[in-house]
Amino acid sequence: MPELPDVTLYVEHLARRVGGAPLEGLRIPSLSLLRTVEPPASEAVGRRVVGVSRMGKRVVLSFEEGLHFVIHLMIAGRLRWKKPGAALPRRLGHAAFDFEAGTLLLTEAGTRKRASLHVVRGQADLEALDPGGIEVLGCDLDAFRERLLRGNHTLKRALTDPRLFSGIGNAYSDEILHAARLSPVKLTSRLEDGETERLWSATQEILDAWTQRLREEAGDSFPEKVTAFRAGMAVHGRHRKPCPDCGSPVQRIVYASNETNYCAACQTGGKVLADRALSRLLKKDWPRTIEEMEELRGTR
Repeated sequence: MPELPDVTLYVEHLARRVGGAPLEGLRIPSLSLLRTVEPPASEAVGRRVVGVSRMGKRVVLSFEEGLHFVIHLMIAGRLRWKKPGAALPRRLGHAAFDFEAGTLLLTEAGTRKRASLHVVRGQADLEALDPGGIEVLGCDLDAFRERLLRGNHTLKRALTDPRLFSGIGNAYSDEILHAARLSPVKLTSRLEDGETERLWSATQEILDAWTQRLREEAGDSFPEKVTAFRAGMAVHGRHRKPCPDCGSPVQRIVYASNETNYCAACQTGGKVLADRALSRLLKKDWPRTIEEMEELRGTR
């Protein structure tokens, strides 16, 4: 799922390409994409784009007279900038937004279509779609701590809760927790002051560093290589690969369609965290250390 760094790039590049330009045409063949009926999406045709912004993991296109398109790409949705009038891919194409300078395509891979487009009028209806998480970049330590302690959750869950923090998902939460040297399953209520400050600093540093890095990689080209798995990440998507800091194999916890990646040596004092499915299967035989985990894997 595109997260804060990726969505920020989308917003910056779209602002340069369509800011101030009228929407000349709109094609939405996908029945699953449009989640609102009033106002109609066609009402935006002929209106100029007066703003492009980020709302959490959403891209917002704002038009004249208070009309807003709110695009949530979910896991597999992507934006593509093509030549004017470009055709929509037959199986992946959700929508095409036609401008004089080019066409913005919204595509989504996979069979489960989760990407969405909400069309709303006015600031109040736009704000109603905002989950309410604070913008981490630029927030001070006190504001960060207040959000973190609103409930007693694991750090992984707290960082990825859009009601607490804006724009952080599965990938960058792994990177943040690794940089902070904190366990993903540690409860927020058990954080010491020094650990909270470390987490706040790591959140700022990771999100800023990756945003800058993606800007440099894209240059003047529209960002096409948007992925949750990037070369240079410390732990996310690097199961069993060596931690760049200590060399220990990266571990993971799998749950539903998501996974958490972490370094046991750097983050959990060498303890291997229980994977729900495998730990139920192995019960007392579940390995407790990195060495036991690697020994178990070696017997397969």
